[in-house]
Amino acid sequence: MLSDALLVTTVAVTDLERARGFFVDQLGLPLIDETPFALRFAAGGGSQVSVRKGEPKVGQTVGHFEVSGLDELVRDLSGRGVAFQEYETPKTVGFIAQIGPARGAWFRDPDGNVFGLREGPIPGR
Repeated sequence: MLSDALLVTTVAVTDLERARGFFVDQLGLPLIDETPFALRFAAGGGSQVSVRKGEPKVGQTVGHFEVSGLDELVRDLSGRGVAFQEYETPKTVGFIAQIGPARGAWFRDPDGNVFGLREGPIPGR
């Protein structure tokens, strides 16, 4: 059933060309499919991110990437122009928060969709 299905995160963006630049040039994700209304990008472990033309619902994290080397990755992405967020809850220091046994950092795409980076044990593995 669904436990064997690929789950693709989909977010709304107002400008597909701007989203293409952000996801390809700044995040380094390869574009794998394109329609007049949506773009789909490959990510690690066979996962994918889809962006569609629409009105974003900003404020909450829409998806996160499970990563290793969080500090280095934040520096690398910052150097590519990705602006990380500072928060009081959970408290970030240098854009990184400790969340139980994991650590996280968050950034917004050009439409305000919040994405996270999470480093730590992956539940269920």
